[in-house]
Amino acid sequence: MSNQTLSKPVTSKQTQPHEQLTWLVEKHRHHSFQKPIARYNQQAFDQIAPLVEQHQGALLLDSGCGTGDSTRQLAELYPQALVIGVDRSADRLSRQRANTPDNCLLIRADLIDFWRLANRANWPIDDHYLLYPNPEPKPGHLKRRFHGHPVFPTLTTLSRRLQARSNWWVYLAELQQALGQFGIESQISNISHQSAPPITLFEQKYRQSGHQLWRLDAQLADD
Repeated sequence: MSNQTLSKPVTSKQTQPHEQLTWLVEKHRHHSFQKPIARYNQQAFDQIAPLVEQHQGALLLDSGCGTGDSTRQLAELYPQALVIGVDRSADRLSRQRANTPDNCLLIRADLIDFWRLANRANWPIDDHYLLYPNPEPKPGHLKRRFHGHPVFPTLTTLSRRLQARSNWWVYLAELQQALGQFGIESQISNISHQSAPPITLFEQKYRQSGHQLWRLDAQLADD
């Protein structure tokens, strides 16, 4: 294997959930996030909203989908579902690596706005996937992690189920702790490299590099 294909594991001075996480989550829990929605995010949402309203089956959301490979894979695994992949990078989304199934939609939008719009519209999202988000491992960057952001309370009510994957255990441990502050139980498990094909290009790269990988599963609402 070429050294160019290797990925370095996440390194950080932080080895446990951040000591300010509980305070920060409580702060966001009791203060409504009022940032205005950007026009391009509203337009992206309005573009696909009619398709969501017309769909009669399950609805899946792949947040931060990158090139959309994971979204396509999910669409193939769940052919009766409508699977929406959202990423803010037009460049990543433009890299067509495979045929896109008819039940797969790839949208350019900022997640912070998109989540709030979907929540306001009461979209019936069954499964929400956060697959290898940027861990922002520096202790001073806690607020950049989704569970440390003011939008986190929205995330807790956005879907029935949540699955998050990471190659940094601390990220998922923090997410689990933050969910717990909303009374939501979750489980963290190790991803066996032999159990299933990688679901994203990042996961494939991390497996090739020998990283330990984890997933968090949470039931946010009753089925």
